[in-house]
Amino acid sequence: MNGIRQNAIRLFRFNGIDLSLHWSWFLVAAYEIGGRQRAYSSITWNVMEYLALFLIVMIHEFGHALACRQVGGVANQIVLWPLGGVAYVNPPQRPGATLWSIAAGPLVNVALVPILKILGTLMRSQGLAQQMPDAFLLLRTVALINLGLLIFNMLPIYPLDGGQILRSLLWFVMGRARSLMAATVVGFLGVAGLILLALRMQSAWFGILAAFILMNCWRGLQQARALLRLSKLPRHGGYFCPSCRTSPPVGEY
Repeated sequence: MNGIRQNAIRLFRFNGIDLSLHWSWFLVAAYEIGGRQRAYSSITWNVMEYLALFLIVMIHEFGHALACRQVGGVANQIVLWPLGGVAYVNPPQRPGATLWSIAAGPLVNVALVPILKILGTLMRSQGLAQQMPDAFLLLRTVALINLGLLIFNMLPIYPLDGGQILRSLLWFVMGRARSLMAATVVGFLGVAGLILLALRMQSAWFGILAAFILMNCWRGLQQARALLRLSKLPRHGGYFCPSCRTSPPVGEY
């Protein structure tokens, strides 16, 4: 994830959060826009469709960042890249705070579903769907993109939001380390499914996505093992971390 952050171009800052764009986004955008079938009367609408995808991912990531700040965490950078977006959030290490920081992103997509539906209904009732077919097609496509992103992102595959929400829920009953371990195991199963899907559909994008998820699952598994070893160390009584409320381990640090 740090490599994504280092090769990004800063666009602007909002509420103390920097929004950056990875340089590869421009290459993929040019490929996708130029390679799309001409469903619109002009390529300008293809550009607007891709920018709409950019906007949906951006507000999704701002949902993560602002929710993290709301619970007292640190969130100061968002990077958009071809596979979506990364909000660099560090919520307090408590299950409730982590759950809200993760769930706020998909909730943005949930809120967009009725908004886009109402706009489409209004366009049809006013006859604008026939008068402005390109605009109506764009709105319908954006609504489908938003719904598709929501459904895919809620799959319980770590590190997708669904996988991280699963981890946060398990945290309440299994603890910090074991919940992460369980979420990464489910994530590995999801990776296997994505690889089969990529082979079946002969999709390079699903293959790249599976590789990305696999690397993050492996990283999460290593972190879970380290947390599990840390949880078994003797602790200082009478002291606790103001963030996670746990006593510090005995030793020299």
